[in-house]
Amino acid sequence: MTALHELTALEQWSLIRSGEVTPGDLVEHYLARIERLNPEVGALTVVAGGRARDAAARLTETVSTAAPLFGLPLVDKELTARAGQRTTYGSRLFADNVPEASDELARHLDEAGAISLGASAAPEFGLPSYTESRVAPPARTPHALDRGAGGSSGGAAAAVAAGLVPFAPGSDGGGSIRIPAAACGIVGLKPSRGRVPAGSGLASLAGLVVAGPLARTVADAALLLDALVSASPWPFATRAAGPAAEGPFLAHAVRGEGRVQVGVLTESPWQLDYELTIAPEARHALDRAIRHLDDMGHGVDDIDLGPSDDWAGYPDAFRIVWMAAAAGIPAESDAELALLEPLTAWLVARGRELPVARLTAALSWLSGFERRLIARFSSVDVVMTPALALTPRPLGWYDAGDAERNFAQQVQYTPWTSMINVAGLPAITIPMGLSRESDGELSDRPGMPMGVQLIGRPGGEATLLAVAAQLERRLRLPSTPVLD
Repeated sequence: MTALHELTALEQWSLIRSGEVTPGDLVEHYLARIERLNPEVGALTVVAGGRARDAAARLTETVSTAAPLFGLPLVDKELTARAGQRTTYGSRLFADNVPEASDELARHLDEAGAISLGASAAPEFGLPSYTESRVAPPARTPHALDRGAGGSSGGAAAAVAAGLVPFAPGSDGGGSIRIPAAACGIVGLKPSRGRVPAGSGLASLAGLVVAGPLARTVADAALLLDALVSASPWPFATRAAGPAAEGPFLAHAVRGEGRVQVGVLTESPWQLDYELTIAPEARHALDRAIRHLDDMGHGVDDIDLGPSDDWAGYPDAFRIVWMAAAAGIPAESDAELALLEPLTAWLVARGRELPVARLTAALSWLSGFERRLIARFSSVDVVMTPALALTPRPLGWYDAGDAERNFAQQVQYTPWTSMINVAGLPAITIPMGLSRESDGELSDRPGMPMGVQLIGRPGGEATLLAVAAQLERRLRLPSTPVLD
């Protein structure tokens, strides 16, 4: 008999609806897997078994059985506060923090009928693209336990890939959903700015940080996305344009229909300031996707970023905004600052030194870049890049002492993600197969996951899900968890 964790989230949801499985059954099954596997994966920093069991027992009293995620387990990202649950934000500064109130995202997922099993690991304040903080064990990709799960939603991605939960919410300010999804061989979707009410990006500096799903299949990602966008009323005057009238995103992911024009991009706006290299494994993944898209009848051509004058200011402007965002971290005294990791301390110090005029100029430049990039991409329906430039990085690979070198390493690992946050566009990373560094070729043998990123037009999640579903069917990659 197929074990519950081997089923997709959509299949588990169907079993709950039919009465063949109860929410309590799922909670107990996943808690047992977490107890057995989490110590080696480092995915969860908090396991809230008692609260999850209580929530499952009284679920029908608190939400309707028609709720979009009724009875499905997941985990909160460590950056999302949940009342009564230790929430460290990945930092020793908040090692003993237990919030009295839950963030909007946690409340919304509760209202959607999901059951939180605890908290997933995140790096300090979500700033790095890897999850190796000083307040918890590192999050590892289940494909290669000596390699990091990426970040900042690294714990969530590792939990999904290892089958500790069927899917999980994450947040993405510079690639923080897509990077760990790629490193763990699963699907990660960054929605358009203004798409998800409880994580719209509209309240963050430069509109960078949005909430979105991580899942083992495209349909599961769409199921969670539909739940994330279901909040009403919409709390802002601005929201993402898109196919609201076309029905649920899940329908597009299940049908997987349509032919599109795809532009293949290997340039990055970081390349003028940093030496970037596309590893053979990343190139193989991109070439594999190109072949399949071409075979399926999609138009595939190269695309570039246009004149370098359009993007030459990107590295400086993005660094300024990243530093300015860190400046607000609540560490004031020498003792508090000493608790921060070197990268965070460097970003905080540099951010607090910034003149207001430089920040204003950077925000203005990035706003212009957003318009130029969207215009550049408008000749195609989807832009495709490698998901990552390198294979998942070994634990300890990032420089723990030299913050500037650390930042450069992050750029070299993931040069195509942050510009999509700046532009507010939707993007999805999907696995293309597994690779061994000894030969670089992709196969279904045990190895490290490599994938591609698909970037959509504003509000274009439906198109991304449809194309990703076509690739998923074509590749026939296993959707079962990596670990047994």
